[in-house]
Amino acid sequence: MTLDLIAFIAAILFGILLYWKESKGNGLYRFFNKVFNSKELQMNPDNPKGFVYQQSLILRIVFITALFLIGIIVIQFLIPINFQVASLFASAIVGAVVGTYLAHFIIKSGAVIEDKSESLTDMVSDTFEKGKDFIEDITHRRNEEEPVKEEPKTEPKKEGKSARERLKDKGYM
Repeated sequence: MTLDLIAFIAAILFGILLYWKESKGNGLYRFFNKVFNSKELQMNPDNPKGFVYQQSLILRIVFITALFLIGIIVIQFLIPINFQVASLFASAIVGAVVGTYLAHFIIKSGAVIEDKSESLTDMVSDTFEKGKDFIEDITHRRNEEEPVKEEPKTEPKKEGKSARERLKDKGYM
């Protein structure tokens, strides 16, 4: 179990590294795209898509599984494949996919923060001002002793005829 956890965390870091590397350049993906596709079907030169960068979940899983399969075939000559290796293999695939999504979140949030850094500072300062005003309102309300309004005493209604008696008077009962 400990080895699986270590492999999972290492695969998360590998997935982050893989996603970050592909976000900077996708030369390998472009090479395979040129080899496998005709000129009409090849991707545009300004398209940043890679094996895991800007891919859907299914394609990420397929590409990462293929990468780990190639790795396990190489390792097969050193370590015989058994249940432990298969378990590590599954942990590594899931960890790498989680790592790619974690890297996407980090890169995307960094870009958003960069774009909106000036508006974020204004928003934070406005929030602090509103918080100060709110606290002042609360403290002033507690300090000001407002006279307690006494409700006017209402006299209870006089008991009149009951509903039964009124129906008897009308002749319905």
